[in-house]
Amino acid sequence: MELAKILEQLRAGLCTVDDAHQQIRSLTSENLSFARLDHERSVRQGFPEVIFGSGKTADELVSLFSALERRHPNILATRIPAEVGERLVVNCRDAIYYPRSRVVSLVREPTLRGFGTIAVVSAGTSDLPIAEEAAVTARTMGNRVDEIVDVGVAGLHRLLERLKQIRQASVVVVVAGMDGALPSVIGGLVQVPVIAVPTSIGYGTAFEGLAALLTMLNSCSAGVTVVNIDNGFGAGFAASVFNRRRPE
Repeated sequence: MELAKILEQLRAGLCTVDDAHQQIRSLTSENLSFARLDHERSVRQGFPEVIFGSGKTADELVSLFSALERRHPNILATRIPAEVGERLVVNCRDAIYYPRSRVVSLVREPTLRGFGTIAVVSAGTSDLPIAEEAAVTARTMGNRVDEIVDVGVAGLHRLLERLKQIRQASVVVVVAGMDGALPSVIGGLVQVPVIAVPTSIGYGTAFEGLAALLTMLNSCSAGVTVVNIDNGFGAGFAASVFNRRRPE
């Protein structure tokens, strides 16, 4: 840990108190002129600040990724265009770009931090970009993840075939568009937290995910909580926080 190294240098007389103070201050934040990185977030929340790619230029994204990479072993960037993802992977050989979900993941310290398995369940193949975003997020944060695909309510037999596997998870992330009914079904069949993710998949009256969001918010199954439309990252992060709680 960098703070420990600074204190060791101070104790050994290799730096002055003023030098140590300046180094410690630099651990908390970094000013890149167009952004101010919160390096202390990994201490407060257990994972470094995550880069949100939308609205940023390619050069800004490369600079942000490089700055985080210098200070943290594991980092994540979401909503990254393909051309930028390719640049990031070239600059950092250990990074992986997932084109379907537009996520870049770097894991140099593969410590298992979760105590159980997170199941990421998707209703249909069209929901896979958001489901993959949730799964990659959870894995990058140090969790075991089971991905269970194409088990929507239009064919409940497909869900029942995977029910035993789903019930073994400590947290279940359910990703669904269209009518958004799958989280309610799963919520009534498991005894662990269910995080519902509405996607913007569907025909006209799906209203780009609003119909699925309202269905999930009105779920009659206890234990179902809901994140924003297409927010696979938010679901994966929340599931990781749930999964860090040691069972009694």
